[in-house]
Amino acid sequence: MGLNFKDLVVKKEISISDLHGKVLAIDSMNLLYQFLTTIRSPDGTPLTDKKGHVTSHLIGLFSRTTTLMEQGLKLVFVFDGKAPEIKQKTWEKRAQIKKEAFLKMKEAEQQDNLPEMRKFASRTAVLTREMREDAIQVITALGLPIVQAPSEGEAQTAHMVKNGDAYASVSQDYDNLIFGCPVLVRNLSVEGRRKKAGTLAYTKVNPEIILLKEVLEHLKLDLDQLIVLAILVGTDYNPGGVKGIGPKTGLKLLKEHGKDFEKIFQIVEWEKHYPDLAWKKVFDTIKHIPVTDDYSLGWKKIDENKLL
Repeated sequence: MGLNFKDLVVKKEISISDLHGKVLAIDSMNLLYQFLTTIRSPDGTPLTDKKGHVTSHLIGLFSRTTTLMEQGLKLVFVFDGKAPEIKQKTWEKRAQIKKEAFLKMKEAEQQDNLPEMRKFASRTAVLTREMREDAIQVITALGLPIVQAPSEGEAQTAHMVKNGDAYASVSQDYDNLIFGCPVLVRNLSVEGRRKKAGTLAYTKVNPEIILLKEVLEHLKLDLDQLIVLAILVGTDYNPGGVKGIGPKTGLKLLKEHGKDFEKIFQIVEWEKHYPDLAWKKVFDTIKHIPVTDDYSLGWKKIDENKLL
């Protein structure tokens, strides 16, 4: 889902060459969903093989990954494990969004409206277990290491950067920051452009780097306060956040009340918005998300036969 931190973070544009020789931990599910939603035919249907199996995610994965490998980047793919229990509400909300998008897509089909068909079709994307396994086979055939996270993949990538085993985490979302990720890289695309979801249009983008230390200094917050700001605005564990509280309002509350989090959540009437979910539960889930040191990183030769 991603945090609404776009206007708060300090970011700097970089070039692919700045990352040459560096180990980058990729939030794999985030990447695969990007390909699944953007690599589609004009009417919005995903690309498939002759048997009808979806291949959009594999085409994007192969193309992007091999191009970055040619540029000298050392990629590590991190996959999600068991999601926190409180993420159930997020899944329910996403399922409802997909259901509504499916109905609108069918409506657009009846009107033969291609732009609308594509727009809503991309919102119905589902990454199945089979798709995930196919992606893992492609990554393995390319000789790249895979890390299985015990819980959230983005938290594991953050842990690997903190450990010094990776230079940066790669994701389009800002969630990595609240997991304490020191360095985040976004827009990692050699093409210098990104397809707008649900359309045939492209927008120009450059890779950008975000340093957690600079973000905290700029906002004059510590990590715990950044987590609270995220909860106010909305995380994967409380989608939508507190009604009426955007990033700027949330930041103002933290400036006024510092680390008196009880006071802040009392002011925004948290219990009124989330009667069955304590804010501390969300805070502790983020703060103490399970990660592992049980991984080894090694890069092997490409297995061309398996890849083909």
